[in-house]
Amino acid sequence: MALVLKKIYHLFLSAEELSDQRLKDAWVLGKPIQLLALTAIYLYFVKKLGPQLMEKRKPLEIKKIMMAYDILQVVLNAYVSWEALLSLLKGNWRCNAIDYSDDPFALRQLWIGKCYFWLKILDLLDTVFFVLRKSYRQISFLHLYHHSVMLLGMWYGVTYFCGGDSLWVACVNGFVHTIMFLYYFLAAYDASWKNNLTVKKTLTQIQLVQFLFFTLKFSQLFIQKDCMYPKIASILFVPQNLFMSALFMDFYLKSYVYKVKKS
Repeated sequence: MALVLKKIYHLFLSAEELSDQRLKDAWVLGKPIQLLALTAIYLYFVKKLGPQLMEKRKPLEIKKIMMAYDILQVVLNAYVSWEALLSLLKGNWRCNAIDYSDDPFALRQLWIGKCYFWLKILDLLDTVFFVLRKSYRQISFLHLYHHSVMLLGMWYGVTYFCGGDSLWVACVNGFVHTIMFLYYFLAAYDASWKNNLTVKKTLTQIQLVQFLFFTLKFSQLFIQKDCMYPKIASILFVPQNLFMSALFMDFYLKSYVYKVKKS
């Protein structure tokens, strides 16, 4: 484990030299200082600056803005998921290596990866809306950890491993987020959706299935000897998905199992 952490640290510090050189003109990607600055600004605003600014103010009425944001997320996530699926259908279901060339198909995969990373930046607005509405209860450890680690993880993924089987993340997670943001839009439009325990429970189950799929898929890529997909990507990705599975399972049990038993 120490060797893995050392490798991560080395990749991070040497990002601009070791990253995919096709990203040399990209914003944030391959540039660790920009990533750290963006993450620090996000955490500082939602944990300190935002609550201070809202302390003596009433919660902002931004329902229409949030509904427009939800629809935008639905469209963009559906687009990225579909494009990633089309790319994967052209490859091998068992193993797809990463092509770092300027081949049109490889550049298309790079574009999908970059779009997906930008969506992780757009996701940060979720927390900003919570602050502006003074819904601080929703800014949980799981929420902040998920957004921050997804930003960091996808930065690593696109900076070093963009293309090939990495597109499974954009495909599956993009699909899950399409469903989630559609639910958020419906919940804002009609309160009956917001209070539907079955729908909320199903959404969490879908997320858990997603983490299980990623764990199995990237474990398979790691043990498949003839697969040229980078083993280090699986070493980084599998433990993270196991940890996220544990966090979401804990949330699921507390929200939909133990609570039901108590009632």
